Amino acid sequence: MKDQNQPEWRAKQIMDWLYVKRVQSFENMSNLPKKLRDQLADSFELNPLQVITVQKSKDGTIKFLYGLTDRHAIETVIMRHNYGISVCVTTQVGCRIGCTFCASTLGGLKRNLSSGEIVAQVIMAQKYLDETSDERIRSVVIMGSGEPFENYEATMDFIRRINDKQGLNIGQRHLTVSTSGVVPNIYRFADENWQVGLAISLHAPNQELRSNLMPINRRYPLSDLLKACWYYLHKTGRRLTFEYALIGGKNDQDEQAHELGKLLKEMNCLVNLIPVNYVPERDFVRTPKSQIFKFKRILESYGVNTTIRREQGHDIDAACGQLRAKHNEKINQE
Repeated sequence: MKDQNQPEWRAKQIMDWLYVKRVQSFENMSNLPKKLRDQLADSFELNPLQVITVQKSKDGTIKFLYGLTDRHAIETVIMRHNYGISVCVTTQVGCRIGCTFCASTLGGLKRNLSSGEIVAQVIMAQKYLDETSDERIRSVVIMGSGEPFENYEATMDFIRRINDKQGLNIGQRHLTVSTSGVVPNIYRFADENWQVGLAISLHAPNQELRSNLMPINRRYPLSDLLKACWYYLHKTGRRLTFEYALIGGKNDQDEQAHELGKLLKEMNCLVNLIPVNYVPERDFVRTPKSQIFKFKRILESYGVNTTIRREQGHDIDAACGQLRAKHNEKINQE
């Protein structure tokens, strides 16, 4: 911005317009001088996201495909729980981690999102709720497409901004960030000394199987990941969540359940079992319900707290990256 010689309270006014009133243009910021509004419009992009597609599920889940200013597209999801509205945000255009069961990796990584583009996803979701209901976003999960810890600085800035009392004022305990296991940044995150939840995408109980499902495990072996997890537990005193996508015939057998139980039985953790989403480009199948419940019982026999993720958006393109992949395919055919 050309002229930054403004009183401090101007920043609070702008924050109010952005996060509370959620205006559509700088011109709407009526208590700012016209010159300042023009300077803001010349220097900043107020609406970095444009709605391409909205999908609505019978269960209340809403998935957005947003277009960015450089013609890339990203996904954001509104989810309804018994404790309120949650939004799942994306941190990268695509992903380079290469998990074999995930649609986000199709096409690889295009670029990192800025913190503003991540914040905009929450703002846009809240605007949608403002227009259709009186509901407010209560929690945010950073679990959409991409690896948040490979876009660490922007992700941390996003957390600060939506936690700010002058911003969306979403409490740290209502925020969760998920990583596939970028070990150095698990240590960094532990040292932030925040109350933000941490979820680890585990998906296998041993080195060989995890490397087959998640190539990142070859760079950051399971043993190193677990050391980082123990550091986080000792440093923060907070419980860890391990996400475990159950894939029929791959990682869902009794043998793997026992192995996982032995691996995690001493940890203050929760295992969230996730029936894998069907992705046309992958050949994985879902684990039968009977085996899902058996897997859960085995883990609990080791004293490991275990839940089964409630399916949401099953009648739409719910899996991370599916809607974007369809959009990209359509563009390539045009």
